[in-house]
Amino acid sequence: MSNPDKQIVDLIKKHHVLTLATCVDNHPWCASCFYVWFSSENAFVFTTDKSTSHGKQAILNENVAANIYLETKVIGKIRGLQVSGTLEQPTGELLEKVRKRYLRRFPYARLMETTMWILYPTVLKLTDNRLGFGKKIIWEKNESSK
Repeated sequence: MSNPDKQIVDLIKKHHVLTLATCVDNHPWCASCFYVWFSSENAFVFTTDKSTSHGKQAILNENVAANIYLETKVIGKIRGLQVSGTLEQPTGELLEKVRKRYLRRFPYARLMETTMWILYPTVLKLTDNRLGFGKKIIWEKNESSK
């Protein structure tokens, strides 16, 4: 399995909220979601209710985008990750593994009736100005990637 560059994974692990973008019938929507990185699957795990706008759209169109970023006014410190990928609702053993991992990080989620989702990235594009203005590191899913 081809793993994303360490700098990409480091940014993912330092944060816990992503902005998820969905679209159905030319009606785009975005939402902030708490996530955990599931490294064995090269995937983000998050929860959202199927009745939300982005939940309804995800059921109809599994192709999504996401963004994680450091908010700063200092140009030299700008860092962010753009994500393109597909969503899936895990089942069986995988559902139990991701639920356990998610609840370990966000135990209050036990109080909610919600659906677990996995975002499998096909492209991860890191911009990190600390490495040079506009420096990009790109990971793309290949045939051997999960």
